Amino acid sequence: MTEDIKQYISEIQPNATFEETGEWLNVNIAANEFHPFASMLRNSRFQFDYLFCLTCVDWKTHLTTVYHLSSSQNRGLNIVIKVKLDRNDPEVETVSDIWRTAEFHEREVYEMFGVTFLNHPDLRTLILEDGFQGYPLRKDFEDPINMIKL
Repeated sequence: MTEDIKQYISEIQPNATFEETGEWLNVNIAANEFHPFASMLRNSRFQFDYLFCLTCVDWKTHLTTVYHLSSSQNRGLNIVIKVKLDRNDPEVETVSDIWRTAEFHEREVYEMFGVTFLNHPDLRTLILEDGFQGYPLRKDFEDPINMIKL
């Protein structure tokens, strides 16, 4: 099945690259190509209809949003999509219109990493107090009160 998915992705998104490590297929996609690509995955014959995890990784030189998708129709069918973002201006189109679960996950990544999800219906903080400065899960974050330095 993985080869079928790779072939499909290569046809709809020729610029996508694949990582062969790990349990699931990992696909790297450019931020400006991500939203239409995500929509095609959702509506494909593979039916990736469930976004069960969205997180971000700070590589110090750039950020990467990481989306874990599965299919409720094809049990055990999972895929990981990675989107590289500019660390100084991290923006990517929201996928909350494709997967409703993204709405909450994107708010968390916005708050903790500073990623702006364009056209998100309710992009505001969830956990931190109003006026909090910085992004706690970035590697350059320092918290002098709690003496945290990543």
